[in-house]
Formats: sequence, C-alpha cells, structure tokens
Amino acid sequence: MRKLIFTLSISILALSLGAQELDVTVRINTQKLQSADPRVFETLEGTVREFLNNQKWTEDVFELEERISANVLITIQEELSPTSFKADIAIQASRPVYGSDYETPLINHIDKGVTFFYEQFQPLQFSRNAFNDNLSSVLAFYAYIILGLDYDSFSPYGGEPHFQAAQDILNNVPQSAAAANPGWRSLDGNRNRFWLIENILSPRVRPLRQAWYDYHRQGLDVSASDIATGRAIIAAALEQVREVDQAYPNSMIIQLFTDTKSQEILEIFKRGTPQEQNSVVQIMTRIDASNASKYREIK
Repeated sequence: MRKLIFTLSISILALSLGAQELDVTVRINTQKLQSADPRVFETLEGTVREFLNNQKWTEDVFELEERISANVLITIQEELSPTSFKADIAIQASRPVYGSDYETPLINHIDKGVTFFYEQFQPLQFSRNAFNDNLSSVLAFYAYIILGLDYDSFSPYGGEPHFQAAQDILNNVPQSAAAANPGWRSLDGNRNRFWLIENILSPRVRPLRQAWYDYHRQGLDVSASDIATGRAIIAAALEQVREVDQAYPNSMIIQLFTDTKSQEILEIFKRGTPQEQNSVVQIMTRIDASNASKYREIK
C-alpha cells in the first residue's frame, strides 16, 4: 500500500502531483462567538486545512487514492481576548477496507479546552523539534497520531516512527507553554495528549497495537472474501484488547478504542455466531461498562 521512492526524480514527480498523506476536511464552528470577527475564522479554516493537507509528514509517497481521510471540527467555546480562544477540537479519521467501499474509523476523539492565539492571516508553521505555537503543535500531534494508527493497521507496530514523532512534539513544548495550555502534562487530567501518547507507547499496550493490526489487516481486510474468518480474527483481537484493559486499568487508549470502534463492532457481530456474540458482549461490557446495554443489542 505504501511505496517508498528512492530516486530524486521520482520523488519530485510524486510531490508535484500533490501526493501528501492526509486528506482533511476542516470546519470551524463559531456559533458561540460574541465579539470576534467571524471572517477571522474563515481565514483560520483555510490555514488549518493547508497546514494539515500540504505538509509532508513522512518520507513515504502516497498515491492520491491512498491519502488518509480525516475530519477536524474546531468549535470555539470561549473568547479569552480578541486574539485568544478556547476550543474543542474533534478529530476523526478512517481508512478503506480492502475489497469493499467501506471505510473503517481509525480515531474518533475530542480534545477539549484547547487554547490558542490567532490573528487573521497568521500562518501556521510546522516544526517537529521546536515549539512555535500551541495550535500548530496540537494539530501536528494529531496528524502523527492519525498516521501512526493508519500504519499500525497495515503492519504490526508500523506506526512506531509516527508515534515517536508525536512524542517529540509533546516533549518540545516548553514548561511555560505547557502550563498555559492544558493537555500536554500528566497533571492536566487523565484524558489528554500526554496520556494518549504515553498509553500508545507503553509496553502494557503493545498487545492492543498487535490487536489493532489483526483487527484491520487480518480481520476486516479479509472479510470481503471470507467473512467468517475475518469475523473470528476480529473476535480474537478484541480478547487481546480486554487483556490490555486488565493490565492497564482505566487507560485512555481503551476509551479511545471503544469511542472509535463500538458502533462498528455492533454491526459486525450482529451477524456473528452465538458463541462469538456471547464472547464479544462479555468483552465489550467489561471494557466499556457505561455502554453495556448497547452491546447487549448484539444478541
């Protein structure tokens, strides 16, 4: 699926065709604005879109049809000053399932209370090794999270360099900026950027990352030709997720997994065998207890 280009001439040709990695739709919700000029956010919307879609995030070259589909919704919650804002940023991404027209979700997450400064026409600049401003760092962090999840779904632990890049972005946020912009530190709560990347890179979560590959590449991607085998592999992958939940209780990564995959799992196992249904209901009610009644609809 991913073609590494080794000659300069081919690389230049591929870049000229615009084959970056992400294909992100960006929308900014300003319904709660009271004083700021809405035209500022029209400009910001285009700036964020360009930042995510035109940046070359990896050394790989993607075909246009291989670009990762994503949506970013920035909802302005509060105007802290004429140029300072607090927003919730919703991130969704998906990748196609082999042999079908279905796209499976990779992430469905809301980062709440993101603070940032922005003046109209202010550019966003990417740097993996330096902190420029909070908004560009947050967006770059999630770009690498999306890439890591996509690559992990195609090969075991294939997303490691991209998760390490997200870790680098977090590590390069100065203490003063981290204190002023919540989400980068462990003490900012247990559901934030710090804990997301900590969980992903934790040895206790390695089995979930293997399960992520099994679920997608060995399960979903074979389902078009052999649905029974694909479903059985997905059920086994969910058992690995349950084991991670036991080894790392109350971890953010389990919540992220259930937020992203719960509806898909429901649809898959409504057509499963009684044994698969019983097993999956037990697993999902254990790792996502608040939605237990929803999973019982599988049977």
